[in-house]
Amino acid sequence: MSKRVLLIEDEPNIIEAIRFILSRDGWIVETHSDGSSAVSAVVRKRPDIVILDVMLPGKSGFDILRELRGLSDHVDLPILMLTARGQKKDRDMAQAVGVSAFMTKPFSNSDMLDAVNALVPSQPAKPPTADASNDE
Repeated sequence: MSKRVLLIEDEPNIIEAIRFILSRDGWIVETHSDGSSAVSAVVRKRPDIVILDVMLPGKSGFDILRELRGLSDHVDLPILMLTARGQKKDRDMAQAVGVSAFMTKPFSNSDMLDAVNALVPSQPAKPPTADASNDE
């Protein structure tokens, strides 16, 4: 079963880069670029992880993160926050609101893939079930 990511980002080059990186690893990548309707997009699409830009039109990533953490269904949703500004106060603010991980732009392909896979590990294989028709 494929894992789904919702990328909330308004920069086309970043969208295409992340889509390429994650799609090659088997992720289904959906995108959303408007901050004002981002929370409803998360609720509607129910992704396994959200990659959230800090600076978006309509609403900041910090506000979106705060709203998502206020919804009981999304308290534990893995959220990776992206920003071009890697200042300590931004990281501190994101952590205070409940971000799962924080990454600065630009990022390497391997760093992005590693961060996403660390937040949403592959589903372990189910152990074989015991055969109910045992002929002993």
